[in-house]
Amino acid sequence: MEKKSKKSNAISIFPPVVTVLGHVDHGKTTLLDAIRKTNIAEAEHGGITQKIGASKIEFPHEGKTKAITFIDTPGHEAFTLMRERGIQAADIGLLIVSSVDGVKPQTKESIEILKESKIPFIVVFTKADLPEKNVEKAKGEVVKEDINLEEYGGDVPAIEVSSKTGHNIKELLSLILLVFELLSEKKAVSSQGELKGVVIESRQDPQKGALATVVIKNGTLLSRDEVFSDEIKGKVKSLTDSNGKSLQSATVGEAVEIMGFEKAPKVGSLVLRKGAAEDSSIIEQIPPAVIASGSSSPAVVLNPFDFPDAPILSLILCADSLGSLEAIINAIPKEINIAKQKTGDITPADVLMAKSLGGIVVGFNIKIKTEIQKLARTEKVLVKNYNLIYELIDEIKDVLEGKTLALQEEVLGMAKVIAVFPYEKTKVMGVQVIDGRVAKGDKVRLVRNDETIGETTISSLRHGKNQVSKAEKGSEAGVIVAPYLDFTIGDMLISLG
Repeated sequence: MEKKSKKSNAISIFPPVVTVLGHVDHGKTTLLDAIRKTNIAEAEHGGITQKIGASKIEFPHEGKTKAITFIDTPGHEAFTLMRERGIQAADIGLLIVSSVDGVKPQTKESIEILKESKIPFIVVFTKADLPEKNVEKAKGEVVKEDINLEEYGGDVPAIEVSSKTGHNIKELLSLILLVFELLSEKKAVSSQGELKGVVIESRQDPQKGALATVVIKNGTLLSRDEVFSDEIKGKVKSLTDSNGKSLQSATVGEAVEIMGFEKAPKVGSLVLRKGAAEDSSIIEQIPPAVIASGSSSPAVVLNPFDFPDAPILSLILCADSLGSLEAIINAIPKEINIAKQKTGDITPADVLMAKSLGGIVVGFNIKIKTEIQKLARTEKVLVKNYNLIYELIDEIKDVLEGKTLALQEEVLGMAKVIAVFPYEKTKVMGVQVIDGRVAKGDKVRLVRNDETIGETTISSLRHGKNQVSKAEKGSEAGVIVAPYLDFTIGDMLISLG
């Protein structure tokens, strides 16, 4: 008994890896915010998590410091494959169900993923502080999905929480540790064993090169280690945790971003130390998908003449990560020809290729540089970036139905902020129009260092003390926007049609 206890204690020092699943807007990210004491939810566009992220939290428990690694998986239906990857890296699942709205389509989808994964999970009923909650109804709907809750004689624990008030947050963490302790009796892992990690996200950074977020499942990964993922080689140049802290090593249950792969590895693939024999038993084989490389190597280009039926529309698709790219490709209607796909920002070559095909350039969570917008305007190529995947998919579907107006975005003019003036309770941006024109009532986008700060409308335009309706190229003007955006000298103001 003593030996078994020591083994159990040795195993339990590793943090459990927990994946969070559920329907969009049921409170997954805000729950993690309450746990991590961070504010990620407000930073997400539209409050929807767009890509897999992982973070390790530490907290006091029974007189000791305990840790849990959380994987926050996206809630939108197009990210099914990414949710599956999250499960493959996880020890325990949290099924998030709103105590107000109950079981919804992505809840059912998440339940199927959890069942297929065969990992233990906890049902977490969120929004318990709201007066309109109906937890019993929500529980009944969960039971209808063949989930046997403990309180009804089953084996699946459940708990009510409120991210707003903090109700039962500590109890949830304790419950996760209890479930993991029972799991650890059956599961042997070692920090000294053969390295095995799972890629939960990867991307190509213009400055840093290929980056991969990896959850360590066995062994210890060290800085300068030589590793591989499928046939992609790498030497670990740096290890970074979710807080941006540089690490020298990472062990079981930890998630780190690795810099040093020759190119971005596939989401869901194993990371092994060089010389090891690949063992596919840790994760199931990922369904094949067209994986694009990043900017450091050629992107996947499909010849439009390979299609027997002429495509309605050809797309050049640029996304922030391989996970996002794959999710979009799987969601786009099959009638659309994805002529080129890659991670990274839009380049002049992308614009020119779109022109040659009579297609458009679509970005997801990337930056569109000012010179790219100018080139696109000159070449009469539509270039548009999206921050929400369902908006991208909906507008592409609109094209199939002939509703082309939804996609049109014309750049009417560009102005550079050269001065800041206080005015009553707001600030005026002094601008110089460098291309086209800007006018009162224009919808405008504020861009800083090629990154979009936000969109607003010009509510007032002045030249000196005089109100004007328009400012042309080469002129200067004072601009007031509503709603207000926090601007600074050097920002670009882009007027959109």
